Amino acid sequence: MKIALAQNNYHIGNFEANCNKIIETIKEARDKGADLVVFAELAVCGYPPQDFLEFDDFIHRCENAVRQIAEVCTDIACIIGSPVRNTGPKGKPLFNAAVFCFQGETQVFRKALLPNYDVFDEYRYFEPARTFEILKFKNKKIALTICEDIWDVGNSRLYTVNPMEELIVHEPDLMINIAASPFNYGQPKRRLEVLRENVSLYKIPLIYVNHVGAQTEILFDGGSAAFSADGHVAVSLPFFEESLKIVDSEELAALKSETDNLVIPEKMELIQDALVMGVRDYFAKMGFKKAILGLSGGIDSALTMVLAARALGSENVFGLLMPSQFSSSHSVEDALALAKNLGSPCSIIEIKDLFDTFDDSLKSHFEGRTFDVTEENIQARIRGVLLMAFCNKFGYILLNTSNKSEAAVGYGTLYGDMNGGLSVLGDVYKTEVFELARYINRAQEIIPENTIIKPPSAELRPNQKDSDSLPEYDLLDQILYQYIELRKGPGELVAMGFDEKLVNRVLKLVNTNEYKRHQTPPILRVSPKAFGMGRRMPIVAKYLS
Repeated sequence: MKIALAQNNYHIGNFEANCNKIIETIKEARDKGADLVVFAELAVCGYPPQDFLEFDDFIHRCENAVRQIAEVCTDIACIIGSPVRNTGPKGKPLFNAAVFCFQGETQVFRKALLPNYDVFDEYRYFEPARTFEILKFKNKKIALTICEDIWDVGNSRLYTVNPMEELIVHEPDLMINIAASPFNYGQPKRRLEVLRENVSLYKIPLIYVNHVGAQTEILFDGGSAAFSADGHVAVSLPFFEESLKIVDSEELAALKSETDNLVIPEKMELIQDALVMGVRDYFAKMGFKKAILGLSGGIDSALTMVLAARALGSENVFGLLMPSQFSSSHSVEDALALAKNLGSPCSIIEIKDLFDTFDDSLKSHFEGRTFDVTEENIQARIRGVLLMAFCNKFGYILLNTSNKSEAAVGYGTLYGDMNGGLSVLGDVYKTEVFELARYINRAQEIIPENTIIKPPSAELRPNQKDSDSLPEYDLLDQILYQYIELRKGPGELVAMGFDEKLVNRVLKLVNTNEYKRHQTPPILRVSPKAFGMGRRMPIVAKYLS
């Protein structure tokens, strides 16, 4: 049996586009001689549909799409992910299902393991499957599962049932898993380990098909693959690209190999490609064309501009320089050099006069008080107003340039430099920003070298450096990573050797600035624990050693 792996980029709720793409893919797979084409989890509606699943009309449209797809499957079969109604007397109203379509008929296979951790919230909507059956097609018995159904392996079991343990007693010839497995920079390696562990346990080939593309902050890298019975990757689909490849089930069963037909890119390449895809898809799916950002001459705005230019085309990314009396001349020069290197348009608006106007208006009210964070924030908010004016007048979408270190400790100004329609670097620590800049410059200097080597500064007061207000980023990011990604508590951090006063200071900054992060734009997720929908913390809380 020839099986096509269809790794597609879907648009949540865009049934016409999704359905047309699926049908065209079926026709292409048929032309290439496939017997069966496999699509991803909830491909019909896109993943994650969230509370759209509570709309009866939304489910009705899913059902119509499945019927259209089934009508095409006359001399070829397909497996497609879709929500289906629970017609039983008990439980949630829906199942997360894999629908097998052939000769106008459908057969439904339901997901049993419903994750509700990190970005997942499936148990909110779906009833878990409690019975398991084999799919029979072309004289083959197929163990058909959905994403999480094959992830509960190893010693740390989250569930009381394992679907593959239930299905393997029927002696299937191969496994097929359709998935919506979101990206983080460690996920490709972890995914490979989980898939290979399943093959090792059950000694049969495995077909795995994942989503690709961005759904606002959640990114999908693809990574679809076919595994031979001996656990090696026989066929892999590219990361961050749509693709269709065909494998032969007989060859998979017989294949013996010493190497994998899969190369996982290194961390910085993965992050770069994920962020570029995230920006590109956000704009394309929202119908936006042009981006703007505040171009300061610093490394965060420089990196954001490079990524945006690669996603949207240099001509569609506008840099607005807004120097104040505290901006250094080399910052302006560095920003202009970057725009020239990219071929992106830019303009300069001096903000000193605007700041002076604010200062004069407030002088009588602030009499006797010295220059402090108030005046610093006024500058940031002036810049925010100017950027939004350009957005309104010319149809730009503002890209936020704050990094994860800044977002974590609240080192940013609400309604100023925290403005934006999309946060590009909000899940990239400052130390990783430097790494990524070096990676981008590996073949030629795109980001000016001075931008990378100069001490980070907001340039909101004379001779200001980030280190005046924050620990050095090398140390800060270590504590943040242990606390945010690895969920190490204050006592554990102190036991690891971090200074107790520093730990308390950093954690207080993280926790007391939760209210700021609730007002930030969506953040493209590239780490195992990003700010946003995957990290749910109380705004009013105290958690110190």
